[in-house]
Amino acid sequence: MKTRLLWFCILALGTSLVIAQQKKGKKGRKGGKGGASKFVEMERQALAEPFRGVTTDGQVQKDLFDIASTGVSTEPVRQATQAFLAALSDTQRAKSTFPIEDDEWRKWANMHSYPRQGVSFEEMTDAQRQLAFDMIGAGLSAKGLRTTQDIMKLNLTIAEMSDRIGEAGYGQWAYYLTIMGTPSTTEPWGWQFDGHHCVINYFVLGDQVVMTPLFLGSEPVWAEAGKFKGTIVLQEEQNMGLALAQSLSAKQRDTAVITSEKAGTNANTEAFRDNVVIPTAGIPYTALDTSQQQALLDLTSEWIGHLREGHAQVKMAEIRKHLDQTHFAWIGAMEDDSVFYYRIQSPVVLIEFDHQRPIALARDGIPTRQHIHATIRTPNGNDYGKDLLRQHLQRHH
Repeated sequence: MKTRLLWFCILALGTSLVIAQQKKGKKGRKGGKGGASKFVEMERQALAEPFRGVTTDGQVQKDLFDIASTGVSTEPVRQATQAFLAALSDTQRAKSTFPIEDDEWRKWANMHSYPRQGVSFEEMTDAQRQLAFDMIGAGLSAKGLRTTQDIMKLNLTIAEMSDRIGEAGYGQWAYYLTIMGTPSTTEPWGWQFDGHHCVINYFVLGDQVVMTPLFLGSEPVWAEAGKFKGTIVLQEEQNMGLALAQSLSAKQRDTAVITSEKAGTNANTEAFRDNVVIPTAGIPYTALDTSQQQALLDLTSEWIGHLREGHAQVKMAEIRKHLDQTHFAWIGAMEDDSVFYYRIQSPVVLIEFDHQRPIALARDGIPTRQHIHATIRTPNGNDYGKDLLRQHLQRHH
């Protein structure tokens, strides 16, 4: 009897340990209770939809993107990526490398509590961090790298301001890198930088680059105190957009303004919105006068200028081919201190800028200039370079 009782106790204990381990394993991806599990469910629902891309009516415009030499070398970013990978431990490399077609591309979020894959800056040595920034800097312009690093700094500022030091997702180093494919001169590959308020997807095929989806934002937008006091981001993009809106005549504003009432959030293309449908709205480029047209081009270039100069010029040339289908839309007022949303929309680029309600600093629902979200997308199926990848696989595989 005692023997049977002993075996029963051992069996019960073993079962309990197995259940505990299963729960622990599930928690690692579900993120436990609260916001993290919500975002994992959002991810699951998004990935259940085959990728189509951002469109105006649910139908993808064809033949917008071609595999063709740009004449701008991607060799510096390839070499920098190889150096970064070589500096990782076997464990770090194993968890941060994925096949080129992996769904990891679409697993990103601008929210702090989203559970992420890859190698984090927190676990990197100083030497590894420098190589990581070398890789990012090889693909981005000086402005793009500076904005990325400043957003990382401001992610510590918000932790200081809201008593979240040490909380997951907050802090300067709460950012992750993954590599898709193998760095190559001929085969497609790329990398992803993912964290709170900053996400960069960087696809490479030969000497072509697609750097979308790109998410840039912050709360706060400028640091009034703390370790990185004085750090500020996205002011040129804010002020240039407002200046363009203020230059519109009353008649032009009737067309450009979607509504003068600004909601707490108006952005359409944040995390898990790869297939969102956004009908064309706003004033067409062709309805602007010459100076306004130049202002719209300058504003667009300011955003595209986060990409390294040569490839930014290539992208701007692509955008100029579709100016007759480009629109500028506005939500909100146009006073010097107004909060607002604007959108630049064409078949080959979609840019959104949005002043949003505070999240970490307050809960009053009123949008503020201290919380900005901005995204750049390549509509019609070429986010993540997916249309170029599709063409490459059809030709060569």
